[in-house]
Amino acid sequence: MTFLQITSLLIVLAGGFGAVNYLFLRLPSAIGILVVSLLASFVLLGVDVLLPALGIADTVRGIVTGIDFSEALLEGMLGLLLFAGALHVKLGDLRAQWKVVFLMATLGIALSTVVVGFGFSWITGMPLLTALVFGALISPTDPVAVLGVLREADLPKALETKIAGESLFNDGVGYVVFLVLVGLAFPHDAGHGPAGNPLTGAAVLFFQEAVGGAVLGLVLGWLTFRVMRRIDDYPLEVLLTLGLAFGGYELAVWLHVSAPIMAVCAGLLIGDVGTSKGMSAQTRTYVAGFWELIDEILNAVLFLLIGFEVFAITFEDNVLLTATAAIALALVARFVAVGVPIALLRPFRSFNAGVVPIMTWGGLKGGISVALALSLPEGEWKPLILTCTYVVVIFSIIVQGLTVAKLANRVGRAPDMM
Repeated sequence: MTFLQITSLLIVLAGGFGAVNYLFLRLPSAIGILVVSLLASFVLLGVDVLLPALGIADTVRGIVTGIDFSEALLEGMLGLLLFAGALHVKLGDLRAQWKVVFLMATLGIALSTVVVGFGFSWITGMPLLTALVFGALISPTDPVAVLGVLREADLPKALETKIAGESLFNDGVGYVVFLVLVGLAFPHDAGHGPAGNPLTGAAVLFFQEAVGGAVLGLVLGWLTFRVMRRIDDYPLEVLLTLGLAFGGYELAVWLHVSAPIMAVCAGLLIGDVGTSKGMSAQTRTYVAGFWELIDEILNAVLFLLIGFEVFAITFEDNVLLTATAAIALALVARFVAVGVPIALLRPFRSFNAGVVPIMTWGGLKGGISVALALSLPEGEWKPLILTCTYVVVIFSIIVQGLTVAKLANRVGRAPDMM
């Protein structure tokens, strides 16, 4: 199938499944599309078992595997989704919560990676470095899923900023940690992993990716803002923001700096400074509406793809048991990643009631983890990592995603605190 045919098919299915969800299931839009997509996949697999001569599963599997999910997300959709999410987070709110966000996006990711890595190595007998790669790809929360859930929960502003800010930044940091660990675990297969002394190379790569991505995002965002200040033409200004998200992301990939961090930093600058000082009221309305629409459409397509990725997974009884253990391990690691930074800061500041359980259960995994697992070099452990990643993501989005708003509204209604 051609790119246009595949794109058309995905949009048609996303719209159709969204309508089914709206009319019958009434679940949050993205989660509902994922559920319908999964159900459709299982129905096709069941038909294939009953009528193997039709070869339905093989046909669908061929289409699904023909879509490079990893490339489509990591080098296409992700930049737009992160930019759209960052537009709605105000720098003033984030500045008030920067210590929590910074610790959770750095120390939290490191702790979670270590907990999952050592635990998964012990459970499976997998080499520790390879298990740490799994820890790195499963530790970041997915901003797409998290920000979608935040729309359903009426949270205090400080708590909402912590969750949104952490999900945006730990995604970029987690991606950099993943690249570093892949370079160490698969030195002959990594695209641009650490060279020379492994630890020195890892440190250099981390600095290059993380700091380089942030600097590039701020520079490009500032230049775009300066141009927009001189223009009062909302179609052109919307186009400039689209060019910033698309072009900046691809430039970051080419320069080998973190494209996700670039997108977040650029989005934060345009969403705060750009909207307040560089846009008219009419332009702000159109920019916000355009990116909200982009966000919703890409969310729908992404969750549709996650549901159909079941055709790329190999399920066996022993693997499913391991995947169940991986769910528990990921939740424990998330609890540590949230609890330790908050414990370190508690002597110096107050926190909203229920911040640890809400942020633990609300740390949803998503398509980014699946994309990173699919991008791993072929090897003995990749099928197991891919299956466990997929099961953790499905559990996270459906079970945690459908219950976290109720949990948040039950335990997080204390007065807003710093």
